[in-house]
Amino acid sequence: MLPGFDLHRRGRKPHTAQQKFAEKIALLKQKSFKQIGEIFDPFIPRKLLKPAQYGTMSRQRIFSKENTFWAFFSQILDADGGCKEVIRKLQSYASIKGVKVPSSSTASYCTARRKLDAQMLVEIFAHTADRLDKMPAAGLLNNRRVVVVDGTGVSMPDTPENQEIWPQSSLQKPGCGFPTARICACFSLESGALLSYAIGNKKCNELPLFRKPDISRTKSTV
Repeated sequence: MLPGFDLHRRGRKPHTAQQKFAEKIALLKQKSFKQIGEIFDPFIPRKLLKPAQYGTMSRQRIFSKENTFWAFFSQILDADGGCKEVIRKLQSYASIKGVKVPSSSTASYCTARRKLDAQMLVEIFAHTADRLDKMPAAGLLNNRRVVVVDGTGVSMPDTPENQEIWPQSSLQKPGCGFPTARICACFSLESGALLSYAIGNKKCNELPLFRKPDISRTKSTV
């Protein structure tokens, strides 16, 4: 209504890049898992989310490979990361589509999520990282590619199999700790996108992980 009215002159500061990014994340969290899938679909090859010809994830149902993947994706974006919120979104989707509404129990969803092929997830990550490399420069940082390296750690269920591969610290008494893994990752400073990563156990710190060939491709282009 007032095209000549300049808000900047009234003392309001423009939003920073971090504030704009936070606003976009907040909008994504409000969307259904199917809407999230529609937004990010151009960045992920559809062939990787197609049902298998036989066996695991071959049936067309509410917990299909595609639905489970996007539900898991929305769960990662969610603030609490709980499975019950994902089930609520799946129930809403089923009601709109006129199909059988799944139970409020999270058991079926968790079972379907465990069936997602790890190699498929790796291929999706590799595709998005390669796609980011081919995007035109934004003009920031004199068109230089700046990579940030960071390390972190994660814990996992206390099972004999996990303890064998990812043993806990010797300072902890048996039964009082959880298996832990260490992760070193490379991020794009411009976009914050994950470019590559390497995983090790308690005997590895960030520097040896950074030297592993898993992230050498990123280092070679820094």
